[in-house]
Amino acid sequence: MDGTHHLESVAADWWQELGSARLNALIAQALQSSPNLAATEATLRQADRMYAAQAGATQSPQVDARLGAQRQQTNAAASGMPDGDRLYNLYHVGVEVGYTFDLFGANRRFLEKLAAEVDYKRYQHDGARLALVGNVVTTAITQARLVARLKTSEAILADQEAKLAIWQRRLTLGAASPSEVLAWQTQVDRTRADVPALHAALAQNRHLLAVLVGQEPGSMDQVAPFQLSEFAAPVAPLEVLPAALARQRPDIKAAEAMLQSAYAQHGMAVAKFYPQITLSGSLGSQSLTMGSLFDGGSPIWGLAGQLTQPLFRRGLRAEAQAAAAGIDAAAANYRQTVLEALRDVADVLQSLDADTRSLQSRQSAHHATQAHLQSVRRRHELGAASTLEVLTTRQLAHQVEYELHAAQAQHLLDSVALFQSLGGGILSEAETFAAN
Repeated sequence: MDGTHHLESVAADWWQELGSARLNALIAQALQSSPNLAATEATLRQADRMYAAQAGATQSPQVDARLGAQRQQTNAAASGMPDGDRLYNLYHVGVEVGYTFDLFGANRRFLEKLAAEVDYKRYQHDGARLALVGNVVTTAITQARLVARLKTSEAILADQEAKLAIWQRRLTLGAASPSEVLAWQTQVDRTRADVPALHAALAQNRHLLAVLVGQEPGSMDQVAPFQLSEFAAPVAPLEVLPAALARQRPDIKAAEAMLQSAYAQHGMAVAKFYPQITLSGSLGSQSLTMGSLFDGGSPIWGLAGQLTQPLFRRGLRAEAQAAAAGIDAAAANYRQTVLEALRDVADVLQSLDADTRSLQSRQSAHHATQAHLQSVRRRHELGAASTLEVLTTRQLAHQVEYELHAAQAQHLLDSVALFQSLGGGILSEAETFAAN
């Protein structure tokens, strides 16, 4: 054992590893109410029903029942008979059956193409679902980071205002210069200017989160914001097996479906070079009156067969060549998709490795500043440190604490990015059915 963790699959509900019940509830609501997800699901149903319709039309004989009546006039002189014109009614009823034999696979290739397109829509739906879940999670984590940033800024502002008050008193006592007071005033104003922007960013984040879960932008204004303490950092793998990546990413699966569609398209083009046989038959009854329509002397029947062999169609060879070029394009697109996916995973793993080292340094710095702050406070209680020194040290501690929170949030975001880059453990309906 080398201690390296290999990841071969991702749980379909991977976001639950973050340990937030509120986040789980929001994701469930988003999956239920997102208009974008509903649109991709409807598109998938449309493609699936289109496949079912075409499968029924090409794999089974077509049977039609016919019932009709007509009033007809004939001229007996046209057949060398006397008596002139004759006017009569003609009634008919019957069943017609027709079937085209798929000897060279044209219909099978057509259905394979439609099936691949259904798979493509399914993987598009999976991709939309993965993106929706990822967006909800990242928005919630970003909200927690904004809350931490706002809390830190307000705490730093309070310390800076207290320090400014001390310098203003010193100025009154002649122990400080106006330039020193103006320098502290500048710091206070700069920090104070950041607070409204943070409030605005937090409001926009709430609006985005509300829309992602299918609600109006202002519906979450009164909901308590997320805190970083609500999230548990998932254990990130050190190595990812490419085989797992190929099995789970919706974009790779979609590119593979398009490659299958291109092969089927080529098969359809090649099948056009070969004969096509169609067989049809009819059985019914025909009579001059409705009452005698089903008498023994009125049955009629017919049977027909047709063979069609292309002899001279200049476009067929070009069509087959175009379909072959389509295979090359789909294969190249598949390879590019796989390469981009591998790069995506490699980048995220690199970021996670950097996050881990950065987080360790931030934690060390946080422990050091907290120890320093406690030391300064004890010295202040003993009269060996001024209030200004306590405020300065506490301001530094607030800043280091936020840097730690930002590092924790970034580690969470990159962990989410890793789950997304691995396909999020989504199992499509077809795979679920096959697994069962």
